[in-house]
Amino acid sequence: MATYVGLLRAVNVGGTGKLPMDELRRLCENCGFARVRTYIASGNVVFEAEGSEAEVQAQLQSALQGYAIKPVGVIVRHGAEMSAVLAANPYAGRTSNLVHVTFLNEALSVDVLAGVSGRADEEIAVGRRELYIFYPRGQGSSKLKLPATKIGTARNINTVAKLAEMAAA
Repeated sequence: MATYVGLLRAVNVGGTGKLPMDELRRLCENCGFARVRTYIASGNVVFEAEGSEAEVQAQLQSALQGYAIKPVGVIVRHGAEMSAVLAANPYAGRTSNLVHVTFLNEALSVDVLAGVSGRADEEIAVGRRELYIFYPRGQGSSKLKLPATKIGTARNINTVAKLAEMAAA
């Protein structure tokens, strides 16, 4: 079995997509996943499962759709990849709660930053399947719009670090 991290999109954020973490654990266990653990109530789950990343993602999405009666966006990463994402953070010396990682399913193309609008002093770095964003004045006051983030899900670097730690345990 491999260790995976599941990142759900728009769950328990701003009053949308309510999903108690106990229910998320139960859904994962019903999928046959083992050692299921959640982290904070915003759709983060670490577990062990058989199959490829794509197979595990499809299985989790199907279970979540059955629960929510609508599609729920899910990004799945191998546990080791979460550690690699953390290690590749180009803003490691910056205030950690101001650094966010947007996870996407596909490898990013060279034009991933095309169509960016509302950019002020935010810094953006492109990873393999993720975007690193430093918000000097905080994400809440930013007007930054990135078309690619509509299909991804973001976590601050502190959450990424905790999920990488959980996956390694």
